[in-house]
Amino acid sequence: MLRFFIVGFLAMATVAVGVAASIGSWAWSALLVILLVLLVVGVYDLVQKRHSVLRNYPVLGHLRYLLESLRPELQQYFIERNFDGRPYDRDVRSMIYERAKGIHGELSFGTERDIEEVGYEYLVHSIAPVPEPEAHPRVLIGGPDCTKPYSMSLLNVSSMSFGALSANALRALNKGAALGGFAHDTGEGGLTPYHLDGGGDLIWEIGSGYFGTRTDEGRFDPDKFTELAAHEQIKAVSIKLSQGAKPGLGGVLPAAKVSEEIARYRGVPAHEKCVSPSAHSAFHTPRELIQFVARLRELADGKPVGFKLCVGSRIEVLALCKAMLEEGTAPDFIIVDGAEGGTAAAPLEYEDHVGLPLTDGLMTVHNALVGTGLRDRIKIGASGKVAVGNDIVKRLIQGADYTNSARAMMMAVGCIQAQLCHTNECPVGVATQDPRRARALDVADKSVRVRRYHEATVSQAVQIMASLGVSDPARLNTHMLRKKVSPTGQHSYAELYEWLAPRQLLVEPPESWAVDWAAAAPDSFQPDIQGVRG
Repeated sequence: MLRFFIVGFLAMATVAVGVAASIGSWAWSALLVILLVLLVVGVYDLVQKRHSVLRNYPVLGHLRYLLESLRPELQQYFIERNFDGRPYDRDVRSMIYERAKGIHGELSFGTERDIEEVGYEYLVHSIAPVPEPEAHPRVLIGGPDCTKPYSMSLLNVSSMSFGALSANALRALNKGAALGGFAHDTGEGGLTPYHLDGGGDLIWEIGSGYFGTRTDEGRFDPDKFTELAAHEQIKAVSIKLSQGAKPGLGGVLPAAKVSEEIARYRGVPAHEKCVSPSAHSAFHTPRELIQFVARLRELADGKPVGFKLCVGSRIEVLALCKAMLEEGTAPDFIIVDGAEGGTAAAPLEYEDHVGLPLTDGLMTVHNALVGTGLRDRIKIGASGKVAVGNDIVKRLIQGADYTNSARAMMMAVGCIQAQLCHTNECPVGVATQDPRRARALDVADKSVRVRRYHEATVSQAVQIMASLGVSDPARLNTHMLRKKVSPTGQHSYAELYEWLAPRQLLVEPPESWAVDWAAAAPDSFQPDIQGVRG
């Protein structure tokens, strides 16, 4: 058999080289050492029971594992085309890098994309473009119950925690936010000095683990919350209900990763497993969530409070709207996270098959708020693969007021899309807690890159809007975004999708929404849909 032939050949070659080496040549001695190592490896491969390939193909079988380890790099650098890489193609990655470095950020010789492909989307320019506004448009976050509204940029840093990102990465992002005048979401892992280091505006995210504002039993602690929410850099508070990478699933930080430092900022025991539950303990129904929002806003002395979710059930969104109407209060903002989002490590099944994509989730929330007459008091943020100017404009047309970006901001500080975030072996020091790797990230340089990337991307979005004939994002409409639906046909979003009129659900729900509207209940996230349908 082949495996015995390989080992036998190595054994005979070793003996022959050993004889030659005894004559006195150093080269033969070196070859002898190599053959001895290969012989030992071959014998071990024969007797081990873990890898079938190595048992049948000793020594040679290791080539498979070598090539497998090199495959991602070979794919990214030598095989994939400029426009078909995943999650971000090379054109987009190059654009982020160039804008972060202050380079031109342009391409020549025409598009490489198949603009005749079904599903291709494009923006509708005007014959009469308008001048770009002198200052970039901003969005005022804060409803009627908010006493300290916040002026939000069209593009901001999406939620990423200390633990997921290195201290240097957070420092660079926050300093960049301060330089560029945009917001930085802390992620659910607690407020740390690294979030505060650069002096940038912060959106403090609170998840189901209530890290940094929890009791010893893991429940919400209002006193700790009030103390931290008073910090001048915290401009708003976001309650994380779910995230695009793993909607409906909590998280576990292994005990080995819960260092003394991470434990201190999260308020958990060091060197013990840190669990972020799938559901919150502070509320269990839509009504209780809205009451919790109002309570946090009061504890935060009137700062904007909202929540983030990856949309699953439209009925649950409508249940929240009913709870807002009955309670007479509402969140100041809702961040819709698309299922294409993905800075968090998650099971493949969740990344690929759970949750609505951003387009569908965003339009669901926008329509629900319009149909219930709540849209004018609640701003909507969109997060999920927002990277370049047209992404911002597209999301604004679909119903958002502003956007957040995580992975593109990571690339601005040096991420190369190695997709090793969950291994603690990030090669550029962005998504790691290894101090030897994290030291590679220079905060002073990367913070300027973050500012440059943000400035160039928002400028491009504003320029695109001017080409569409508008200088104010509020004037964008669904006729300005079109999709190719067949080899010979294309339609605007106004034609392809249903858009509710203000308060339509309260007056006469359309047939396509009637069942879900009837099933939605302000006191339950799990209505009896079968009973409604009869």
